[in-house]
Amino acid sequence: MLAVLAVLAARSADRPLAQAQVAQPYAGVTAIDRWLDSPRRVHLHIAQIDLATPGLRFKLSPPAGDRETIRQSTLAFLRQEGAQLAINGHFFLPFPSTDRTAWVIGLAASEGRVYSAFESPEQRYALVVDAPALNLDRDNRATIVRRDPAQSDGRHVLEPVTLWNVIAGSSQIVTGGAITVPAYRDAAHPDALLEPGGPNAYSNAKAWGDVATARSAIGLSRDRQTLTLFTADVRGGSDGLRLSEVAALLAADYGVWDALNLDGGGSTSLAMADPVTGEARLVNTSSDRPDGREVATSLAVFAPRRAP
Repeated sequence: MLAVLAVLAARSADRPLAQAQVAQPYAGVTAIDRWLDSPRRVHLHIAQIDLATPGLRFKLSPPAGDRETIRQSTLAFLRQEGAQLAINGHFFLPFPSTDRTAWVIGLAASEGRVYSAFESPEQRYALVVDAPALNLDRDNRATIVRRDPAQSDGRHVLEPVTLWNVIAGSSQIVTGGAITVPAYRDAAHPDALLEPGGPNAYSNAKAWGDVATARSAIGLSRDRQTLTLFTADVRGGSDGLRLSEVAALLAADYGVWDALNLDGGGSTSLAMADPVTGEARLVNTSSDRPDGREVATSLAVFAPRRAP
């Protein structure tokens, strides 16, 4: 983690570290509260987690209800589980909706229970088919996983891992340290991962990911020892980020080697419990409601207290 902070301190003046507050509220957790002035005024909240920390564990929202999950805010899930940190996860359907239960889009598992499969989503103008997912096994070994096409149920992966806590998003936006925001299929991009169309006739000229909005992402360092939870706001004086800007920041400033884009906009939520009082609150400014939108899944982090 010290190496990560050293990299941050060396960054150029166009994104000065002077606008960042860095704290270590729990063992193995570095919390960063940062304002950007470029490419626009944006408020970031980032948590970097040392996966080798003794006593650390994770939990994704479990299956429940008449669909796949019961919707609740990330803050409510953190409080319910007695966790120290949590971020919103999967895209979901139906949306928009006031329904209390939801279908999760993409591979999902909670403490070994795989309850949602890889899939071809309805919103293929934004979400890629069989989007990669991130698996955290019982020993906190983290791996980006991909669908095994030889298995018809969509619940098996190519990688030799045990699925334990699995989170997926719209696409992999950083791959091997390079920006891999997906393009739209057209004559110049016949193998692109997204289909043009959707409610705003999205295309390579007008991409869904080019809207500056609230964003959530999750990423891994090259050695897979540091997990990064990332949010950018679009309220409270913050003007949001494009998907390519998120990817560039993760790779250049936070040592992220592989990253997934999670549900964003009004779903973007990062919650934390105060290490002294235990009081939990939403760290970022939600663009949906003060305590955050009720989402389909959240990833909870159980982090040990720091030694006195």
